[in-house]
Amino acid sequence: MSAEASGPAAAVGDELVRRARQWLAQDPDPETRAELSGLIEQGDLAALADRFGRKLEFGTAGLRGELGAGPNRMNRVTVMRAAAGLAKVLGSGRHVVIGYDARHKSDVFARDTAAVLTGAGLHASVLPCPLPTPVLAFAVPHLGADAGVMVTASHNPPRDNGYKVYWGDGSQIVPPIDREISAAIDAGGPVDELPLHGPGTLTELGDDIVDDYIDAITRLPLGDARELRVAYTPLHGVGGATLTDAFLRAGFESPMAVEEQRNPDPDFPTVAFPNPEEPGAMDLAAALAARTGADLVLANDPDADRCAVGVPLGDGSVRMLTGDEVGGLLAEHVITHTSGERMVATTIVSSTLLGKIARVHGVRYGETLTGFKWIIKAGPGLVFGYEEAIGYSVGTDPLPHAADPDGTAPRPPAGDVDGAASRPPAGDVDGAASRPPAGDVDGADHRSAVGDGDRLPVRDKDGIGAALTVAAIAAAAKRAGRTLLDLLDDQARRYGLHATSQLSVRVDDLSLIAGAMARLRATPPATLGGRTVERADDLSRGDGGLPPTDGLRYTLSGDARVVVRPSGTEPKLKCYLEVVVPVTGDVGAARSQAAADLDAVKADLKATLGL
Repeated sequence: MSAEASGPAAAVGDELVRRARQWLAQDPDPETRAELSGLIEQGDLAALADRFGRKLEFGTAGLRGELGAGPNRMNRVTVMRAAAGLAKVLGSGRHVVIGYDARHKSDVFARDTAAVLTGAGLHASVLPCPLPTPVLAFAVPHLGADAGVMVTASHNPPRDNGYKVYWGDGSQIVPPIDREISAAIDAGGPVDELPLHGPGTLTELGDDIVDDYIDAITRLPLGDARELRVAYTPLHGVGGATLTDAFLRAGFESPMAVEEQRNPDPDFPTVAFPNPEEPGAMDLAAALAARTGADLVLANDPDADRCAVGVPLGDGSVRMLTGDEVGGLLAEHVITHTSGERMVATTIVSSTLLGKIARVHGVRYGETLTGFKWIIKAGPGLVFGYEEAIGYSVGTDPLPHAADPDGTAPRPPAGDVDGAASRPPAGDVDGAASRPPAGDVDGADHRSAVGDGDRLPVRDKDGIGAALTVAAIAAAAKRAGRTLLDLLDDQARRYGLHATSQLSVRVDDLSLIAGAMARLRATPPATLGGRTVERADDLSRGDGGLPPTDGLRYTLSGDARVVVRPSGTEPKLKCYLEVVVPVTGDVGAARSQAAADLDAVKADLKATLGL
């Protein structure tokens, strides 16, 4: 700090330094202590303000942010405070399963979580090594636990990490649980005063939990076709070993992995962003497919809860499928290979194709807010759910309970076959029914939800179960002399060609997003891409029968739609576009027309946003 600083500026600087020293006094990590001590000594008020002027907010997605010192970073103090808040909400004696990926400090954050939870009198079970997020989501109800914690930042840049919380049914938390945990975090004291390592107990889980997960996903509707050559990349993440084991156990040939990306590496050295949807991320997998004559290209994001799918073409390139295309193929496959009262669900930003597939096959259809935490609570009999951002949960006919492999234990009561206590009923948009009532903080209602949730081995996105099922679909197509692209053409002829695209605008100043949303609300567009805006829904008012969320939905003439919303995890404004083109002749011609229509809508929308 400058010696000449005085007045309000000096007071702000003094307060920042005071907060930094207070944080430093409780920080157990030598790396972040050194970082923070250096900033204090240098008087770097801008850096201190960035770390202490605000904090990472705990929400339904938990915590996610850049590694570093202070409350606006992911670090050991932030994680221990989060664990203490979770322990306070759950109460002594409860059971929490903890998983972690291979990012920087993920294992440390997992161990700190276990130390805090056991210190608060809870029982902690820690997965045996860095593993996919769906293994953690599976393990929570499988072990009859009350909650789960997954240390991961999914497909974020290497400098980030995160902290996701699951409830007893194996799904991500929904309001008001997030607010209760957040309030408990804020009410906590310094972490160096927390009791650690007891009186609760710690269990180090073995590889049998992974075996149980693989057993569950290999009971998905996979058919009997197995001849298929797969080129695969885990993108330096933790999915490779588990996916390979699952393929082998299901009877497939071992996928051919991209050697440079086979092993976990928290620096993700071969990609700009470790996200299979990002340009360039699939280049090495495409090259491997061309060299080996692969029939299919698959990829997981680093924590393996998402799955990207590509079809090799004759010219050596790969046609990557959109999340909506994969969602449509998986949905029809699951529906035609299951029976009974069923439901399929997706979000307001995904294609409308799923609703048409459901109607033709006579199964119920649900549409939810974005995020798997809502999809998984769409309704009774959920057998498949997906979101356009390549996330899928694939189900089957009812599976035996985890603790009842013979299926002889009592089932949930009639009328509660989906564990209704785990989803908000109509008129309960804050999700109060999704949390244990007072006196029931062990989440027993959530575990009963798995009675019908046992159609879904994982009640969250599962990139490995999805990859296995896509491979089964592709193998059956290959046996018939066809590919996934032929199956997409079949769907286009049956339901019309549903073409989707995105417009995403990244900003440095979040106020630009708020300003754009305000302008759209004040002056909605009259036309987009030469189509009349026939209806404008302001989703913040609950238009469309869903709980309020910050978003706008425009229904356009000629069977088209646009949804605009701020991203919940990144500084982006995201726009989701769809046009539906009837197919009366050549599907290729319809695809060309749809692409041109999407480009026209996108151009007008970009101009309208003014970003």
